[in-house]
Amino acid sequence: MEPWLAAHLPVLDLALDAVRSVQRAAARAGRPADGGAGPADLAPPDPARVAAGFASDRVLTLDGQPVPGFAPLSGFFRTADGWVRTHANYPHHRSRLTDLVALPDDVGRDAFAERLAGLAAHDLEGQAARVGAIVARVRTEQEWRESAPGLAAASGPLVRVRVRDAGPIPRAVADGAAPLAGVRVLDLTRVIAGPVATRTLALLGADVLRVDPPDPAEIGWQHLDSGQGKRSTVLNLKDEHGHRTAQDLLDSADVLVTGYRPGAVEGLGLRVPPGVVTGRVSAWGDEGPWAGRRGFDSIVQAASGIALLEGRDGAPGALPAQALDHASGYLLAAGVVDALVLRDHDGLGRDVSVSLARTAAWLLDLPGRDPLHPAAAAPSGSGPADGPGVTVTHAGVTAARPVLPGYDDYPYPAHAWGTDAPGWRTRGGRGT
Repeated sequence: MEPWLAAHLPVLDLALDAVRSVQRAAARAGRPADGGAGPADLAPPDPARVAAGFASDRVLTLDGQPVPGFAPLSGFFRTADGWVRTHANYPHHRSRLTDLVALPDDVGRDAFAERLAGLAAHDLEGQAARVGAIVARVRTEQEWRESAPGLAAASGPLVRVRVRDAGPIPRAVADGAAPLAGVRVLDLTRVIAGPVATRTLALLGADVLRVDPPDPAEIGWQHLDSGQGKRSTVLNLKDEHGHRTAQDLLDSADVLVTGYRPGAVEGLGLRVPPGVVTGRVSAWGDEGPWAGRRGFDSIVQAASGIALLEGRDGAPGALPAQALDHASGYLLAAGVVDALVLRDHDGLGRDVSVSLARTAAWLLDLPGRDPLHPAAAAPSGSGPADGPGVTVTHAGVTAARPVLPGYDDYPYPAHAWGTDAPGWRTRGGRGT
């Protein structure tokens, strides 16, 4: 086998297991992805297709050109006593970061690195958390496992499900050939994990409407990479009209998926109706001292010891893909599908949650480490001998194909960001 996603840690095993979780959930819904097979005889995911899907940011091209990836102030930086990793891809995160270290917002990477070299990693991390900037101190695996946030991250199930104490509202899981045909999903997510989850629900037939605030706008290439099969609208939930429209959408939805820290959606004042399934992905989980902190895949890798395991000569490195994000997204999608199946029997809403840190703990616990691994193979070419390649091109955008067997493309490419009306499609026999 080609060294797809080759790394010190068994990333491909993580990826394949996460994808299989969605396959099994679709099978339990009664209409599995590959045309009727039961959970025991599902077609195995193609490793090349899965590798391309997990490394989708490296596969994505716009008119033949690769996308820029991380912003200049995102990455690893030496400090006076170690290393930190920062995240500043969004303008507001960059501004908070430069304010934190008393530098102008337009500072270059070299001057920023020089400032951080004189500061303590521990102080930077703590101060950043207090002001909403995103900085993680690079830790060893042992240090993370023994820490309070590390212990909290490793506890509990990969996918946490809670039944809400709401009155049942009977609804059908699906009313068409696709596993989630007729299901409405309100998508309040950004970046990778949440959008991967909702893109998967769209692949399985759900009507997914992504709602973003007008500012900051989503990073353009990220929307093209994870917005396939969905519609995209913009609402300001802080004004009366936008909030009322969002609540009306939620009142007639089956699923609400969010990518915010615990309590953030409640802070927006949205009321989740009885019978609605909620899905949420966070960086650090629902419990523990870091539950309220912001974070991204790269930040969790740095804090959890993964970065040092994947580095060389004492310098930190990274996994060959944003694997924590993608795996968490597929796990969340699987949990939501299962919750919909259960709701079809008892009418109860459920809260489904995953966290990047819990997925990181899963990866760290998997057997099969390979410290002498070869370089990761670039996902390209064909999947199975009689199948299509691992990418598909629409209107100059080349993106990874779906990772689920039986699906060669998404229902449609990503719509232009924010250009759809804030409403649901009509669903046969179930109202508008």
